[in-house]
Amino acid sequence: MNALPTLLLLGGLLLGWEVVVRLEHVPAYLVPSPSVIAARWLASPGLFVAEGLVSLAEALGGLLVGGGLAFAAGLLMARLPWLERGLLPLAIVLKMTPVIVLAPLFVLWFGFGPAPRVLIAALLTFFPVLIGVVTGLRSPPPAARDVLATLDAGVLDELVLLRLPAALPHLFAAVKVSATLALLGAVIADWMGSDRGLGRVIFLANSNLDTPTTLAGVVTLATIGIGLVGALTLLERRAIFWH
Repeated sequence: MNALPTLLLLGGLLLGWEVVVRLEHVPAYLVPSPSVIAARWLASPGLFVAEGLVSLAEALGGLLVGGGLAFAAGLLMARLPWLERGLLPLAIVLKMTPVIVLAPLFVLWFGFGPAPRVLIAALLTFFPVLIGVVTGLRSPPPAARDVLATLDAGVLDELVLLRLPAALPHLFAAVKVSATLALLGAVIADWMGSDRGLGRVIFLANSNLDTPTTLAGVVTLATIGIGLVGALTLLERRAIFWH
């Protein structure tokens, strides 16, 4: 029932789109109707599923690498304020550097394999996870820290018993944002130099003015993104059921 308003709104938008395109006789290479896009997807489902899985694997690899590095850096920065002052400006510089500029360089440095695409995805995920970890580790109230101090708890005890559980909501929120960014980074990297992936399919279709294929690829990408965020949301509910 929670999804009913979304489904009704989506259905209304698709119906309106279909009606306008048919009444105005808009060419398919400009704006194809939803039925044309669906027919194109159903004509080659194996293509979109296979290439979508390639992009998903690259995004998950990037999320794992970028998120892992950000988590480690966040642990250190939350403990050492001077390190935060040194690393945070560098992280902001990386965040502000356009991916479209770095992607060709990564392909040049690391070749045409999956490595540059995973690294681009990792680059996009690093900053949100870093901020989420640092914010979450500093979220416990001073009173809770004082209680642990009276129990003679050490730094590791405070981290495991207090700071990490308090950081989990912030961390999951950051990871859900980063998951979509990782998927976007993998697709952009596919454009720069790859023979696989949804980005490659979309790029070639767009070059040939094959708009139905382009939008079918976009729909596949959006579906993967929704599924990925949904899976992370279910994991979040199980991991921090008390929140």
